[in-house]
Amino acid sequence: MGFYRNARVKDSAAFRRVLPLILVTLVAVLFLVYLLGTHSVPHTVPTYSFEQVNRYSGSLLDNIKKPKLPNRSSFSMLLEERNSLPPTNLDLFPTLGKDYIPIVLYVHNRPQYLDIVVKSLSAVEGISETLLIVSHDGYFEEMNKIIEGIRFCQVKQIFAPYSPHLFPNSFPGVSSSDCQEKGDSQKGKCTGNPDQYGNYRSPKIVSLKHHWWWMMNTVWDGLNETRGHAGHILFIEEDHFIFPNAYRNIQLLVELKSNKCHECYAANLAPSDVTAKGEGGEILIAEKIGNVGYAFNRTVWNKFHSKAREFCLFDEYNWDITMWATVYPSLGGPVYTLRGPRRSAAHFGKCGLHQGQGEKSPCVDNGVVNIEVEEHDKVPNLHSAWNVDYIVNQQGYKAGFKGWGGWGDDRDHQLCLDFADMYPL
Repeated sequence: MGFYRNARVKDSAAFRRVLPLILVTLVAVLFLVYLLGTHSVPHTVPTYSFEQVNRYSGSLLDNIKKPKLPNRSSFSMLLEERNSLPPTNLDLFPTLGKDYIPIVLYVHNRPQYLDIVVKSLSAVEGISETLLIVSHDGYFEEMNKIIEGIRFCQVKQIFAPYSPHLFPNSFPGVSSSDCQEKGDSQKGKCTGNPDQYGNYRSPKIVSLKHHWWWMMNTVWDGLNETRGHAGHILFIEEDHFIFPNAYRNIQLLVELKSNKCHECYAANLAPSDVTAKGEGGEILIAEKIGNVGYAFNRTVWNKFHSKAREFCLFDEYNWDITMWATVYPSLGGPVYTLRGPRRSAAHFGKCGLHQGQGEKSPCVDNGVVNIEVEEHDKVPNLHSAWNVDYIVNQQGYKAGFKGWGGWGDDRDHQLCLDFADMYPL
């Protein structure tokens, strides 16, 4: 049961987002119709102050179903308060560039990787023109310290307040009552249900998908700095080496996408095959959306958000595989990304995103990166005259894949759906 499709409810999340506005508008229209349709209109029509209207509309909003998010600790609430702080370095960079593309860097706990990424970003042409948002899954002092040391652009840090890493003794973390071994739930003495392979949830595993979805909803619809941003936003991870020409190239790709690839939902800095360097030559490539340096706009985000049920109910703990196997195929047509023939970002991590510090047998490498930055990596190297080559038959995950599991617990499904409802307007 990989997709949990239900035609009657698949768009309910999107509807709930606009329902408050619809209700307020409907009340105003009905009241106006009533006044205009009354023959015995008094000479003095009663007026209503903004405060009265606002108070009434507020009562309507109070009746809208709100997500039941987990109870938070004082530390979790403190981190959420930090999310509302203004960006740092405003004294150094008081304004942003025209048509700037915000960059979102999402991280967990691999400081040896993050240090490399930050140093690569410091050499990117145009980086001072934009806003860098760093989204943390959990709180780790060394990671925080690296970000606080950035001085090359505006920087805003946000922390996922419902990260399993902040809940050591309760959901979304693990509690003593959680089922552990296959068949435990059948005994009726523990909490949780297994995935399609009989395995129970692991907070470290589910954290990957939860963080990505929370981050997307928060960046697009929750932050003061970006919830009014209609253009593209670029997303990178803590093990993506960013070439000096990356920002200028993504600006060019965004401009070319609307004219040269109408089926392109996104733009990418690297091939979807993370081991590939690109084909070379003088041609643009349209292929499936990769997970290294991808950018899309609010129109596309609204499409993705409308597929919250497909995303949240698919038994697959990786966000990108979930998108490839269920969300993209459900959009009703080809979903491409546009990229250049040479990569402007490179994946270098040997350890998985949540294989890091503080584990019994952590995946550790020395963080050494042997990525050669050539001359053509230092300057914009795309041209509007190039044609687009569409890669139609692509390898990898697609519709029909049932998922690797790790995402079978109903509590994770509901938390994911609740993230989609955090910002109803």
